[in-house]
Amino acid sequence: MIKTEGLCKRFDSLQAVDHISLTIEDSSIFGLAGTNGAGKSTFLRMLAGVLKPDEGEISIDGEPVFENPKIKEEIFFLPDTAYFFPNASIADMEEYYAVYYPRYNRKRVKDLTEKIGLDYKRKISTFSKGMKRQAALILGICAGTKYIFCDETFDGLDPVMRQAAKGLLAYEVANRSFSPIIASHNLRELEDICDHVGLLHKGGVLLSKDIEEMKENIHKVQCVIPDQKEEEALLKELQVLQYEKRLSLLTMVVRGDREEIMKKIHRRNPLFAEAIPLTLEEIFISETEVAGYDIKKLFA
Repeated sequence: MIKTEGLCKRFDSLQAVDHISLTIEDSSIFGLAGTNGAGKSTFLRMLAGVLKPDEGEISIDGEPVFENPKIKEEIFFLPDTAYFFPNASIADMEEYYAVYYPRYNRKRVKDLTEKIGLDYKRKISTFSKGMKRQAALILGICAGTKYIFCDETFDGLDPVMRQAAKGLLAYEVANRSFSPIIASHNLRELEDICDHVGLLHKGGVLLSKDIEEMKENIHKVQCVIPDQKEEEALLKELQVLQYEKRLSLLTMVVRGDREEIMKKIHRRNPLFAEAIPLTLEEIFISETEVAGYDIKKLFA
């Protein structure tokens, strides 16, 4: 388990991370969302022990991470731009990482590179951006660590390889003690793989919630209610987070049980009523507007 309390990091006058307190459970995929400059990369670097916090505490499996070799053997950090030695091949990087990670699976590196179609002995410097991302992810997964921290890992991958990368992470979680943290500015990238998502903005945490729990408790509904008074009464009766009306069509984002919401709508004699699945982005927009943030400007 990863736990942070009051975590802060400043660079001169810039408050990059501002009192972040999070708990990340084991054997789950945690998505860290936020725009560029929200503090995601700095937060991951502190979790990995690369940066020392100015304030607050980080514990991984009950131990501090900074300058702790025992805990760092359980962490593989994939930065936004992965570093490879000049003229190194995947085989060369694998040999290097195997020195530091006692459970490094060298055979699996070769197997996965062959399945994906990467040349195991070709210089990584000649790879495309997407191929470098693939190589870095394979090298990280095969380290055998309990935790992997991925900073914009899917950026630059084509749609097929993006799904393959997500599938590979999900397979590892299902088959061993493995907990990825995936940072991305794109909520759509996180929606179909993460169990839990935290949203950073200006160095702080706006929200941290289980995705399924969010989806069960918040719904988007559309309806047409001819009687204006019935429509006004409905808006007061429901726990409406946001709504808009275009001509006669009323669209609402409502908190509560889906069946109860639809019963209340049907009691108002609508000409039309339906529930529409909400995307993760829409859920966050609704939740954060309630908290007083104009999230629409964050994920345009």
